[in-house]
Formats: sequence, C-alpha cells, structure tokens
Amino acid sequence: MSGDDLLIAIDVGTSGARASAFATSGAPRAGARRTYPTRLPAEGWAEQDARQWRSAALSALGALAAALPPASRVRAVAVTGQCPSVVPLDRRDRPLRPGIIYRDNRATAEADRMRAEFGDAELHRLTGHVPAAFHVAAKILWIRAHEPEVFAAARRFVQPTDYVALALTGNATTDWSMAAATALLDLRKRNWAAGLLAELGLDVSTFPAVVPSWSAAGEIRPPLARRLGLPAGVPVIAGAGDSIACALGAGVTATGPVSEMAGSSSCFNSVIAEPLADPDVTHYPSIVADHGYVTEVGINTTGEALDWLAQLLHAGSGRAPRAADYARIEQAAAATPAGARGLLFAPVLGDGERDDPALRGAVTGLSLRHDRGALARATMEGIACGVRARLATLGRAAHPASELRVSGGGAGLAVLNQVKADVTGVPVVHVAGDSTAAGAALLAGLGAGVYRDAAEAVAAGFRPAARYEPDPALRALYDDLYARYAELVRSPVVRPDRAVASSAPGGG
Repeated sequence: MSGDDLLIAIDVGTSGARASAFATSGAPRAGARRTYPTRLPAEGWAEQDARQWRSAALSALGALAAALPPASRVRAVAVTGQCPSVVPLDRRDRPLRPGIIYRDNRATAEADRMRAEFGDAELHRLTGHVPAAFHVAAKILWIRAHEPEVFAAARRFVQPTDYVALALTGNATTDWSMAAATALLDLRKRNWAAGLLAELGLDVSTFPAVVPSWSAAGEIRPPLARRLGLPAGVPVIAGAGDSIACALGAGVTATGPVSEMAGSSSCFNSVIAEPLADPDVTHYPSIVADHGYVTEVGINTTGEALDWLAQLLHAGSGRAPRAADYARIEQAAAATPAGARGLLFAPVLGDGERDDPALRGAVTGLSLRHDRGALARATMEGIACGVRARLATLGRAAHPASELRVSGGGAGLAVLNQVKADVTGVPVVHVAGDSTAAGAALLAGLGAGVYRDAAEAVAAGFRPAARYEPDPALRALYDDLYARYAELVRSPVVRPDRAVASSAPGGG
C-alpha cells in the first residue's frame, strides 16, 4: 500500500474501538482494535466506562498510524459508533458517571412520561422516533431524576462518537444521524427541536452543535497529531451512527435493498424519500446529500446471542470465545436439520428488547433428544425469525425488501446467512469486510472531496461477496416455525411480572 491516499474510519463500537484505513479506491488496507467491557450492574442496565471510548479509540488510531507506510497520505478521518449511548461531561469534559449504552432499559418510566405528555404520533412526526428507554432523551431524564447532582454538574451530554471527535478536534459537534438517535432532533429541520427541549426542561446548550454527516468537525489537534504520528491538518469528518454508516458501506442508497449491520446487535436500514407514519419505524436524515431519509428497526442481541452460545458450549468460564468456537457452532448447526428437531429459541438475552423492555428470552420444546447442534440451529433460526419480523415491519410501512445485505462480524457465518434467507424468503448478500468502517471512510472521502457524490463513493466502497437464495423446499416448514416464534414472543411467559429495575443494586 506504499504511496496510497488513505481514508481512516474510527468505530467506537459495543465491544471495543477500531481504527481502519482504506485506500481511496475503497480497498481495505489496515486496522487496529482495542477492547473494553460492558458492565451489567442491575437487571436492564448496561454501562461502559466512557473514558475507555476515548482511550481505546486514540490507542487504536495510534497503532494504525504506526503501521502505515511513510509514503501514505491520510486525506481525512471520520467517526462512527454505537448509538444511542450517552455520557454527561463536566466543565473540563471529563465523564461524570459511566456511559449508559443503547441497550440499557432503566429509563422506561421517563420514556413513558414523554409519550404521555406529548403523544406518540406528534413525537414521531417531529423526531422520527417514539421515545423509549433506548433513546438518549429518556436516559438523560433518568439521570436528572435519579442522579440530580450529576445532572446539575453536566456541561454537556455526548454520545461515544461525539466524545471521540471532541478529543480529536476540541470541538463539540454531532452529526445529524447521531442527533436523531436522541429522539430530540427536529427530523425535517435537521436541528435540535428547541420547543421539545424547552418543554422537557433541557438546555439546548448542553448538546453538541448538529452538522451534516459529511462536514468537517475540525482538524486533529496538532499536539495529538504529533503524539499519534499523523500529519498536521488532517480533517475529522462528522461521520454517522454505526448502522447508518453501515448502510452506506453496503450500498443502500435507494429503495429496495435493506442493510443489516450484524454485530453484537443488529440494525436494519432502508432508504425512503419521505418519513413514514408507522410508529414502529424510526427515522434518520440521510447522511449523503439529496437522498431523503433512512429508516431503522433493530434487535438487541443477535451477535451477542452467538457469543453467549460459544461461551456456554465451548469456551467455558474465564476464556473469551475464539474463531474455532464459532466454527464448531456453525458445523453443528449445519449438521442439524431445519427446524432444530422441534426446538424453538427466542434469543432475547439483553434483559429486554429496544421496542419491548419487558421481553425476555425463552426456549420451548426442549427434550433429551436435543444436543449442541439442535441448540446451535435453534439459536440461528431464532435470530432469523427476529430478522423476519423486522423486515415485515419495514415492508408494511414502505416497500418489501428486494434483498438483505448483511455485513459485520455476524455476516461471516455462511450457515446463518442461509438460514436467514430461508426463514425470511429474501435473498441474503454477504458484504465483504466491515461495511460500518467502509461507510465511515466513504463519508471521510465525501467530506474531503475525494468523491464527487454518493454514487461514486458507493462504486468504490461497496463490495458484495456471497449470495444466498431462499430454499423453496423449506418455505412451509419455516412459515410454521415463524408462526410459533411470533406466538412465543407475544406470550406472557416471556414477560415476567416484574418491572425493569429502576434503582441501583441494593436500593437507593
């Protein structure tokens, strides 16, 4: 890669931060990753040390820069990452508490109060979202109600990518896709919904300035550039939320295909001209010019369900799963007939779903006949049933999916891709590489003037690999399995008669 012009993506993800370099031709060149843990201090809670978002991202960027040939020219850096997650910062931009990440469901009461006060239809029309504990708005209101001293000390509230961009440039900005994930953005005006903020008693000055996704947040600060081994003057492009960047990297810029960012969780994104009225569909402004809006629905634990299974069946306690453990799961699932010999699994393993905090996982039909292969197959089929439900939501609201473009860590399992095609009835395309990082790099290129427009960027960065067609011979079997899955997730059995914890362990 000697002499390449390079675009760098920083992804502040759920399990770690990654820095990736791409040639302007779109070809991946190098990467570095640093991990961090998630803490689960109470039922429904999920937190991370926000200082590690920053340190891991900068460490990965420094390691990447050290691996680049001297003749390489870094044209721009863009940020992407998990959302909606939030941390309050003090006057010196230091975290005041752990970051509350997207799958934390403690703020259900705050979300319910927002909905009761303003109405689902009006909030959805204004922001493109119906508030849930998932969103930043409810999380901030929870901090105000339960940690008033933290709320009073907060100078600003930022998401992981905002925090890393702030560290890189010294400027507090957020792109409009990340801002939309707060449920506080005026979707059509693409700026903070000042009236809504005022009604909630929130100060607009505590939120970063909203900028287009392809615009420059600033340049890497000279002392930091020297420390990282990067040249002076490298622009930092605002970037986008991870799933929205992933859709760009998967070439989803028009109606028809749906992008699945298959990581720890899964997000499903499609492109529409105008916002939809269906409250089950969330909306973001397009991250490229003149492309309307991006829809989204999601599942909290898809890749994490496979991680859990690999840990349970093969890795054991005290050791993280390895590639060989996932290969064993895939082989066992492939050797098990479709339908998993009657075993049905709803792998809702994150103490609730983003649109249903009370939902829990369940396995039915279990007997002595079932082995590891049946459990592996049932896990994959349960994930695929969740995917089918989300595609049905998008399809009823807009257009049926023409194909599902899957990328990320969960896209590497061929058996799972085939199961998704068979269960959903939609062709599945495995997009090579990391589409989230690729999409952020394409935004870096758009911001730096490397590409004229989105079409030129996608032509460079979209890299389809294998294609999986649905097996018509399995249609009836999987229609029946999906009907049983839908009945299971509607059942009171998977909604224990207790509220999600709303106070710290031990009370208070």
